[in-house]
Amino acid sequence: MTDSNVTKELEKKLLSFITEEDPMLCMLQWITEKFMEIEVANKVGVQKGEHSTDRTTHRSGTRIRRFDTRMGTMYLNIPKLRKGEYVPFFVTAKKRSEQTLMQIIQEAWVCGISTRKIERLAKSMGIEQISASQVSSVNKELDAMVDEFRNRPLQEEYPILWIDALYEKIREHGHVVSMAVLVVKGVAPDGAVQILAVEPMHNESEETYRTLFQNLKDRGVERVWLCISDAHKGLQAAIRKEFTGTSWQRCKVHFMRNILVYVGHRHKDAFAKQLKHIWLQPDEKQARSYAESLMDTYGEQFPEAIRCLEEGLEDSLQFYRFDRIDHRKISSTNTLERLNREIRRRSKVVGIFPNKDSYIRLVTTYLIEYEEEWQSGRAYVSVQSLTEQRLKLEEVA
Repeated sequence: MTDSNVTKELEKKLLSFITEEDPMLCMLQWITEKFMEIEVANKVGVQKGEHSTDRTTHRSGTRIRRFDTRMGTMYLNIPKLRKGEYVPFFVTAKKRSEQTLMQIIQEAWVCGISTRKIERLAKSMGIEQISASQVSSVNKELDAMVDEFRNRPLQEEYPILWIDALYEKIREHGHVVSMAVLVVKGVAPDGAVQILAVEPMHNESEETYRTLFQNLKDRGVERVWLCISDAHKGLQAAIRKEFTGTSWQRCKVHFMRNILVYVGHRHKDAFAKQLKHIWLQPDEKQARSYAESLMDTYGEQFPEAIRCLEEGLEDSLQFYRFDRIDHRKISSTNTLERLNREIRRRSKVVGIFPNKDSYIRLVTTYLIEYEEEWQSGRAYVSVQSLTEQRLKLEEVA
């Protein structure tokens, strides 16, 4: 057959696909069948229907195999051989190209989407069906990674811990409940940021926080220099009992909000501008002096606000004792608040989680990526700053 005849035959074949319901899928199936015919002919040593002494084996019918691709599902007649096994080359290649589909299924699983919804997602991509067992199989590796991250051994010492809680709606025993998700972020001795825990609890209490800290200790944590959090009484008590000798810094941002509750809307902005300067002073002595001046000025106008300031001032100034570390990083839980906002941005997509495991899966996979980004970049606190601070703490002790 001449080249022109081959071209005409090919054009005629391609035009025939236009009338099909899915032209691209039909074209792909035709190409794969041609590929198989070429491969089998080379393996047998002779074209189909021809005789040759170079033959190495014989064809032995076909077997039907479903082949899922990103274009859709095809049913191929794969040739069988009397001797030896034949596996089309693109079946192996498909395993690599199909990683995109697997990633999408994993993403759906991470977001707490049910297997029924995942089946619909697969259908929309042209995959006829994907069973619950297949989904579970695909995601075993993902769940193992999450479990390993949440239970990994920790270092003995963490100079800084930030602790906070956020609330999420999670379905449990057929009811939607609001769970307190306790998050702990820390700085390791090398200055790198680590996510130490993410634990959904039914409430915030001394008992739940003690359970959280005991888990950290079971995983290796023995010493902490400074814990930073809001003024939750149960959390304060848990820190005192589980990390004896650890300093506690009351988050200045939360503290300011607590104080401003007692200030009228008309004066709130003006008072807030003066209030925040307490924690912007160069040292603890000047911070106390400024605070006393502020209390004298507004004691009669905002008595409840000033009372709140007096009661919590000491705990809000602990960061000044760690003067080798950037005060902006250890005077509040802002760094953890930003992380919580990112968590909420992702959890908002799901809304109500079908169970606690689905929430942990979503949050932990994000936190793994978050920690990897910090580990690949510069330290959050320099090693030199931590070394100098350690020496100062040892001198004081």
